[in-house]
Amino acid sequence: MKSVLAFGDSNTWGLIPGTKKRYPWETRWTGILQDKCISVRIIEEGLCGRTTAFEVDLRPGRKGASALPMILASQSPLDAAIVMLGTNDCKRVYSVSAATIGKGIELCLDEIQKYIPPTSILLVSPIFQEDQDSVQNRRYL
Repeated sequence: MKSVLAFGDSNTWGLIPGTKKRYPWETRWTGILQDKCISVRIIEEGLCGRTTAFEVDLRPGRKGASALPMILASQSPLDAAIVMLGTNDCKRVYSVSAATIGKGIELCLDEIQKYIPPTSILLVSPIFQEDQDSVQNRRYL
């Protein structure tokens, strides 16, 4: 049986929006994927507030790049990985650019590539979402 690491934030953890509760396993995307992939074991490793490489004092232990070495070693051998990070990096508290977030993703991917070939890593990017200030300040030609 093949093993796939699903590494991410609250979306991977299965957070129900507006609560501190979690969707049931069979409702989370990792559970649905597990159900569809008969000969694959999905290893769900999601954490609310996880970033690629940033941390604030109020929520310690959220740096994905720092957590990966231990997770990869404990779950090895792995056949593939799905990385779904970057959404929390966009928060204003981190005040980082898209290029800096990309560097954080690179740190995570570099660590994963010590265990898994690049062709077996799927990076799921956060969706583009404008904040309200950007929408109000947009100029139309």
